[in-house]
Amino acid sequence: MESISLSLLLVVLAVGIFDFTNGFHDAADMVATTIASRAMTPAMAIGIVSVFTFIAPFTVGLAVADTVGTFINISAATKGVGENIVIAALLAAVSYNLMTWKFGFPSSSSNSLAGGLVGAGLYALGSGEIHWGVQALYNGELQGVMKVMAGLFASPLLGFVIGFILMKIIFLIFSHFRERINVVFTRSQYISVAWLGFSHGANDAQKGMAIIGMMLLADETGTGVFHVPDWAIVWCASAITLGTMFGGWRIIKTLGFGLVHVKNTHAVANQLGSALVNTLATSIGAPTSTSQVVTATLLGNGVAENPAHVKWRTVAGIVSGWWLNIPVSILLGWSYCMMFNFM
Repeated sequence: MESISLSLLLVVLAVGIFDFTNGFHDAADMVATTIASRAMTPAMAIGIVSVFTFIAPFTVGLAVADTVGTFINISAATKGVGENIVIAALLAAVSYNLMTWKFGFPSSSSNSLAGGLVGAGLYALGSGEIHWGVQALYNGELQGVMKVMAGLFASPLLGFVIGFILMKIIFLIFSHFRERINVVFTRSQYISVAWLGFSHGANDAQKGMAIIGMMLLADETGTGVFHVPDWAIVWCASAITLGTMFGGWRIIKTLGFGLVHVKNTHAVANQLGSALVNTLATSIGAPTSTSQVVTATLLGNGVAENPAHVKWRTVAGIVSGWWLNIPVSILLGWSYCMMFNFM
């Protein structure tokens, strides 16, 4: 294990807080439909997603961490400046998470962290040290910021489409067996919510690992190249799981009861669709927002059944929060980094 400086220790602790708030936020999103459909008790649902959230980071590799941890050239920063970038980005992400939790709206820890990194990086290093990935995009490749943004913005759209299609398939196949098939959909949620928890841990825990890897570079500790040590995997998996165990009950009310009237069919389609999107993104190293994916997939479920049943005012509030997420996080990351510069 690398020697730990005070600044590195503080960042590791801050990553723990970030991952805790991430799990706290996303637990609510993952179990909202299960609880609303009364397939299982809140304690049972939280327990299942917590177990599988913890297992996942040890089994899926580090492709997402590599994507998030390398789109800013942290090695170009002088000692102290690189640390400021990392800490400012973390503070931006945690601040936005807590603000949205206060008002009971789902938010994206991933968007907040990406925005915080861009804002802090722009202030401290300038745009030249940020790997935007525009040239690679012209060549048909996804790299750098473009890959991060593609994962974060395309995943909700894909979630909506998959949620819509799955719901239509369920209606087509099971429309004549609704009463008899209800037990099957109730019990199948033990599998679907477990997969959703696994896909969440596989993707989301890697963002905290990326921050630790960046900090090891900025602190000039370790190998001199971006890497994630084993102890960081254990730390991030533990922190995000602990947050998942506590869950954000305000957000459960918004998603489980404030968007559509959730039945067992919605819950299964939502969990399977969301888990599929997360799994596909993780396999190519693209970060996703579990919160946004789950919400968009549920919206697709509701529209597939009847658009009139969707509570569009609630949808508008959630989507507004999504659009504000990146700009506000960039501003917060810039502001925190500027504040550290004068300290």
